[in-house]
Amino acid sequence: MKIVVALDKFKGSLTAAEACDLVRTGLLAAHPAAQIILKPMADGGDGTADALHAALGGEWIEREVSGPLPDMRVTAKYLWLADERRAFIEMAQASGLVLLPPEDRNPLLTSTRGTGELLGDALRRGAQHIWLTVGGSATVDGGTGAAAALGWRFLDSHGSTLAPSGEALARIKKLAAPSRDWPQIDVLCDVDNPLCGEHGAARVFGPQKGATPPMVAQLDAGLRNLAAVVRAQLGKDLLNLPGAGAAGGLAAGAIAFLNAKLVPGIDTVMHACKLEEDLIGADWVITGEGAFDEQSLRGKVVAGVAGLARRHGVKIAVLAGRVLLPEAQWRAAGVDVALALAPPAMSTPDAMRQAAALLQATAGQLPLKA
Repeated sequence: MKIVVALDKFKGSLTAAEACDLVRTGLLAAHPAAQIILKPMADGGDGTADALHAALGGEWIEREVSGPLPDMRVTAKYLWLADERRAFIEMAQASGLVLLPPEDRNPLLTSTRGTGELLGDALRRGAQHIWLTVGGSATVDGGTGAAAALGWRFLDSHGSTLAPSGEALARIKKLAAPSRDWPQIDVLCDVDNPLCGEHGAARVFGPQKGATPPMVAQLDAGLRNLAAVVRAQLGKDLLNLPGAGAAGGLAAGAIAFLNAKLVPGIDTVMHACKLEEDLIGADWVITGEGAFDEQSLRGKVVAGVAGLARRHGVKIAVLAGRVLLPEAQWRAAGVDVALALAPPAMSTPDAMRQAAALLQATAGQLPLKA
């Protein structure tokens, strides 16, 4: 059998590379003659740079930059491919939720300035193409922090320069652009949420970043104000753009202020990793993530890998910490086998602590035939 293993990370437990290695070990115990190809995957969220590094190589560049909160400093890294003059920057490295304990999470105060500082470092290095991944943010600042680090100024009604943050969004009245050109910047996106409204950045993702209901309303109104100012002064419509709400509106800000474009994260990673080439002639592809749920079928790793596998007639198996979709639904999506790692009675914290052993054992139990 030829088996391609293309898993996403199991968030909080295993990186994508670790998960793929464990599945290979479990498969070889049950199918010692199998040809197994590992392709760690990501969809534009945190962990994408690691997946691209595994596929493409490159050099990690480490810098001290601003963290999510004012006066906070963090050490962040990005991936640099010198021959191509290409940088892969994960906003979560500098502006991610993982950098803040729960008690410090407040999207009225946080900003993406550190992400802009990483972008600036890549520009000074001579980057001609930047991929920016936007998952796992601690921010709802519409990308104003990143833009400010790159020379944009955001002015209030008195003409004073604002310090970008979620709280400052509603007070922006005028934009002052830097005098510079931008290279090609692609925002790798794993969601299709708009900037504002019921499915927007503040209402859907704000609470996990520490926003109370009144804060959510304030942030949504602030993003709406930013969109209005951008439309009036730059002629760009952010309100009706799917994916603009990613990373608290950083995606929208990258489009407005850096002339970036949104691209599907999983499609970009699959292409860079040459997954399609390895699926040719394969019997099975094994994919998965922490939870196999509704979102898995919308622009995530499982959906992308499954769609590509179907086109080549490759059977699809999903391994996940929890399988939260009914069998009829995942079969309708073309999945042949879906197994949960954790027994129903096992708590999520216990399952996360035992993720490695559970994943390896479950991989060996997959009913695979050529």
